[in-house]
Amino acid sequence: MRPLISFAIDLTPSARSALRWELAGVGIGVVLLSIGIAGLALFLFRRQSRDFALVYFSSFSLLYAVRLLLREGIVRSVFPADRSTLDHFTLALDCFIVIPFTLFLIQIVEPQWRKALRWILAAQIIFGVMRFLSLLIHLGKKFMGLANNVFVIAVCALLAVYYIAVRRAKSQSREITVVFAGLAIFALFAIENNLAYLKVLPQHDDVEPIGFFIFVCCLGYVTARRALAKEERLLAINKELQIANQIQSSILPREVPQLAGLEIVARYLPMSAVAGDFYDFLVVDEKRIGILVADVTGHGVPAALIASMLKVAFAGQTAHADDPVRVLTGLNRALCGKFEEHFVTAAYVFVDLDKFLLRYAAAGHPPLLIVSRGTAKAPASDSREVEANGLMLGLFPEATYSSVEIPIDAGARILLYTDGIVESMNAAREEFGKSRLKKFLASSSSSASQLADALLLELRRWSTGERERGQDDDITLLVLDFIPAP
Repeated sequence: MRPLISFAIDLTPSARSALRWELAGVGIGVVLLSIGIAGLALFLFRRQSRDFALVYFSSFSLLYAVRLLLREGIVRSVFPADRSTLDHFTLALDCFIVIPFTLFLIQIVEPQWRKALRWILAAQIIFGVMRFLSLLIHLGKKFMGLANNVFVIAVCALLAVYYIAVRRAKSQSREITVVFAGLAIFALFAIENNLAYLKVLPQHDDVEPIGFFIFVCCLGYVTARRALAKEERLLAINKELQIANQIQSSILPREVPQLAGLEIVARYLPMSAVAGDFYDFLVVDEKRIGILVADVTGHGVPAALIASMLKVAFAGQTAHADDPVRVLTGLNRALCGKFEEHFVTAAYVFVDLDKFLLRYAAAGHPPLLIVSRGTAKAPASDSREVEANGLMLGLFPEATYSSVEIPIDAGARILLYTDGIVESMNAAREEFGKSRLKKFLASSSSSASQLADALLLELRRWSTGERERGQDDDITLLVLDFIPAP
C-alpha cells in the first residue's frame, strides 16, 4: 500500500501573528462592505427621503472596505492585476475616502457649523486632486504622502475643537455625541498610525481598521436612528393626511339630490389625498335647486381647509339661493381677509324646473357648456359656452357680479366643471382644451353617468399616453340632464 503523505506548514510566531491580523482585516472589510451595500440598497428602496446621510455613510463604509481589502495579500492574490496597479487604485481611493464622511457630518451638525465643514470639504477635494495628480505623474508622491498624514491629524484636531465648542455651548444632540465618541476612538487609532508612518512612534501592524469598525458602528447607530425618526414622521404625516381626507370627504355631498325632470351626475377626482375642488347643492324645493362648483388655487391641505370654509359660507346662502349674484357676493365677503396667497374660482347655477330656465353667475371660472339634444346625436356646433364672470372670490371685498338667465329646452344637457379637465396635459405638454371638451360633449348620446365616466376615461388616456403620468390638477365634473316629461 502506498503511504499517505501529509504536508504541514510550520509558521513562525511572527508569521502567525501577521496571518491573524490579515484574516481580521479581511473579516472587518467584508463586514464593512456588506454594511455599505445594505445602506445604499435601503436608500434606493426608500427614495421618498431627502436625507442623504445614509448615502454618505454607506459610501464612506464602502470606500474604506474596498481599500482595506485591497491591502490584504489574501485578497490581492485573487485579482489578476499586478501589484503596482492595485497599489495605484488603493492610493486613488485613499485620496478621496474622507469626503463622504465630511458630507455626512454636514448633514447632522447644527446649521451654524456647516459653513466651516464646507470649507474643510473644499480643502479635502483640492488636496485629494493634487495628491491624485502627483500619483499619475509620479512627482512628489513622498511629499504628498507626508502631507496627507499631517492633513489627517489637522482635520482630527479641528473636529475636536468643534466638539469642545459644542459641548461648552451645551447644544450638542445625541447624534453628535455618538458620532464624536466613535470619531474620538477612530482618531486615536488614525493619529497613532499616521505618527508611526512619520516615525514619531514605533511601527507595528496596522490596527486602524479596528478603530474604524467601532466608528462605523457609531455612524450606523446614528444613521439608523435618523432613518427611524424620519419614518415615524412620515407615518404621522400620512395618518394626518388620511384624517384630512376623511374630513374633506365629509364636506362633499354624500349623494346628489333627486328632482323630477332633472338628472344630476357628479364626479370628483382629487389630485392628492386632499384637494381644493368643491361642489355642493342648495335644494329649495322639489322643482328648484342651486348648484355650486368651486376650485381653490393650489393643492393639498391648505386648499382643502379653504374648501371647508367655503362649505360653511355656502350653507349660509340658502335664503337667497335663487339669486346667483347675491350667492357669489355673500361667498366673496365671507372669504375675504381669511387667507392671502389663495383665491377661489366658482360657478353657481340656479335651476327652476317650473319655468325651465337657469340663472348663472361665475367668479373667474371656466364657462358653462350647454348641448341641445334634439336628436340621438347632436352636431358639435350645438355645444355652446355661457360665460358671466366676475372677479375671483376671496381677493376683493367690493367685487361685483352679474348673472344671465337662460331658457332651457327639454332634453338639454349642462356641464359644470373645474379647470383640471381643460388644462389636463398629455406627454407633449398639450392641453386637452375647451374645443376638445365641447366636441366630446356634443358628440355623446349616452346617459349622464356614462358620459361622465367616458370623459374621465378619455382624460386618463390623454394625460397618460404611452407612459404613466400623474394627474396635473384636481378634477370635478357635474352633468345635468333635463329630462322631457312623458
